[in-house]
Amino acid sequence: MLLTLLLLIPLLAAGLVLLAPAHWARWVALGGAALHLGATALAWWVERAASPFRLLTPGAAFDWSVVYRAPWFSLNLGPLGRLTVEYWLGLDGISAPLLLLTGVVGLIGVAAAWRLTDRPRGFFSLYLLLLTAVSGCFAAVDMVLFYVFFEVMLLPMYFLIGIWGGKRRELASVKFFLYTLLGSLLILLVMVALFPVTHSYGLPALTDFAHHSAGQWLSPVAGHPTAARLLAFALLLTGFAIKLPVVPLHTWLPDAHVEAPTPISVVLAGLLLKVGAYGLLRFTWPLFPDAARELAPVVGGLGAVSILYGALCALAQTDLKKLVAYSSVSHMGFVLLGLATLTAEGASGAVFQLVSHGLISPLLFLLVGVLYERTGSRQIAHYRGLATPMPRFAAMAVIGFFAALGLPGFSGFIAEILVLLGTWHAALTPGAASLPLWQAIVPLAGLLVGAGYCLWTVQRLLFGAYWTQPALNAPAPLPDLTTRERWLLGSLSALTLTLGIFPALLLDGIGPATTAWVEFCQTALR
Repeated sequence: MLLTLLLLIPLLAAGLVLLAPAHWARWVALGGAALHLGATALAWWVERAASPFRLLTPGAAFDWSVVYRAPWFSLNLGPLGRLTVEYWLGLDGISAPLLLLTGVVGLIGVAAAWRLTDRPRGFFSLYLLLLTAVSGCFAAVDMVLFYVFFEVMLLPMYFLIGIWGGKRRELASVKFFLYTLLGSLLILLVMVALFPVTHSYGLPALTDFAHHSAGQWLSPVAGHPTAARLLAFALLLTGFAIKLPVVPLHTWLPDAHVEAPTPISVVLAGLLLKVGAYGLLRFTWPLFPDAARELAPVVGGLGAVSILYGALCALAQTDLKKLVAYSSVSHMGFVLLGLATLTAEGASGAVFQLVSHGLISPLLFLLVGVLYERTGSRQIAHYRGLATPMPRFAAMAVIGFFAALGLPGFSGFIAEILVLLGTWHAALTPGAASLPLWQAIVPLAGLLVGAGYCLWTVQRLLFGAYWTQPALNAPAPLPDLTTRERWLLGSLSALTLTLGIFPALLLDGIGPATTAWVEFCQTALR
């Protein structure tokens, strides 16, 4: 029942927020988010401490430590058979750290919105509903249940951007909704096509047919992908890649980030992008490993191009929020490249990057929010020499941007070096995925450009003689971080440093799970 409790806590808190007086809404939301974090930490600890057992078929080497399963509904579809959908939740070494990340970022987001005065009950209730949906996605074992939570995420995020966003919030929210809905429809098409083959949407039944040639139109043939399987893989890849996002499906992200309020940018970058990657990990590759191997050069190419293109776009930005948004496109490219390698080190690096980016990007967006709250401007050219009046802000900014460029000692370095090792392995060693050599070289150029925009931004913002744009009417000098801001930024900085220095805290759990994931995909290819 622990996993059900994880979903009920923010959901019940959302209902209590609506019933509470407006001036109590933030306190109720904070209590709900804190309890949710406690429950996710407990689930992560139980997953690490428990002896895992095999939940899936004998051919599938996934080990699950925490499981809750109960019937949900069943429908007789005549000649197509009976559809049975289960309320099926589970945790393993891949989903547990992402669920813990959800608890951390969820609490950070509530604290970041502490000074919100515009309709706080509506804001915090939608925020907690969003937190419920994200948690459900990371815990779902049944694909229909995953899809329900995936769709539920759309509505609260649409309203949070559309009501509490900036001047162009309507356009940004509609663009976000339409892009994500398109991805959802592509995923739904594949789910409909899968039913005649599997008659169930539980992950065991879905992955079982990846190991057997059942003679049906979507089944594998002697380990080789048919045109139908290649198409199904491409549809799932596109649907989840929109959420990730991957170039050229990324154009909704900068608009959404720029117009979203700071707490929603924190959650969007820290959590929602990770759901797209999780869908690729949990469903796309295990269902169609033969197609994943066949299309590995294409997938790896998209990842490599995203790394470099996102970094180049970030380098060209004058708006701090857009810079951080494009840096997310670059960092998510490492996730897709790591999955394309079909190696244990590449997959481990991809999952580690999800957690690492989930800490670094909220840190950067909070830094942008600090300046925006004081001056109303996000333009880099409007600031210079901030280290003089704001030394604590400068220290956090240096940590955030150095972590984003992947400096050793930070979590980003561990993630990126693992992905690069997996890419070189896939490029130089014959195996399940043979990537061209250029896909191992282009990310290095992306890292170089990434160091350029991070260092250039730090130089322009923090150093030189103190100056702010006179038209801003900003207080002179700008006040340094408040106690609340120090706690928020300090917590995220400490976490990314801790994982950079002690990566085994996560890798000890991620490693066995991703190794089993790779073994499963490669076994299905034989």
